Amino acid sequence: MITRKRIRVSDVILTAFIYLAAALSVCLLIGIIGYVFIKGAGRVDFSFITSVTSVLKGTVGIAGNILNTIYIILLTLLIATPLGIGAAIYLNEYARPGKIVKLIEATTETLSGIPSIIFGLFGMVVFGTVFGLSYSILTGSITMALMIMPLITRNTQEALKSVPYTYRQGALGIGATKWYMIRTILLPSAMPGILTGVILAVGRIVGESAALLFTAGSGYLLPRTAEGYFNKILEPGGTLTIQLYLSMQKGEYEVAFGIALVLIVIVLILNALAKAVAYKFTTKK
Repeated sequence: MITRKRIRVSDVILTAFIYLAAALSVCLLIGIIGYVFIKGAGRVDFSFITSVTSVLKGTVGIAGNILNTIYIILLTLLIATPLGIGAAIYLNEYARPGKIVKLIEATTETLSGIPSIIFGLFGMVVFGTVFGLSYSILTGSITMALMIMPLITRNTQEALKSVPYTYRQGALGIGATKWYMIRTILLPSAMPGILTGVILAVGRIVGESAALLFTAGSGYLLPRTAEGYFNKILEPGGTLTIQLYLSMQKGEYEVAFGIALVLIVIVLILNALAKAVAYKFTTKK
């Protein structure tokens, strides 16, 4: 005879709280996105995205800020991704467990918890003043690289740890060198986690303002010549979040909500891309 499972009142209450918390989270997200869409949809059009603000021409646009954001994303990833992945490979595959490894991991976790405005102050003094880069996209990119490197390192470490140890034993057992094993087996197997970490780091770059306000400046004009696009990394450049902050300061709320709408769309695309990449690499296994 199969006995009926006893239902506890405490289980029912806790389950109800869990569903309530999940529903509240979804409602908050929908509420925030919906409010920004309603407030900003009237401002966003083709001209708003493809032009820059000009009193003489009577235009209001964020094309320069979008370009600055792209520059900072690319430069930051170019600096932080190889360093972060390399550090994770060393800690996970080469370094012997001990005090030094624990110290490095503790330092990495501490760096990830430091407020971004402190990174901005450090970047302004060291890279901007000491190294003479002043307010520029390059100064902001180096500062952002310091901020996201712990995130990439920790995500890569966890991705490498998720690869079964038998993969390592099998590759080394047939005579493969350690670096060959890492390059051809571990990294491809851990790629979903690594790419997800990198895309999440891009999301942090897109949403950062405090550190970039002290380092990258607030320029918003587009280069006038082809050569200007190459020299732009040494010039001040405000990202979308910087322009959003400045618009709020000036009381330009309609423009601010338009920029916020563009930022939300970018973040949603990045999250969808992260899920798609992770799914693609998972189904290949």
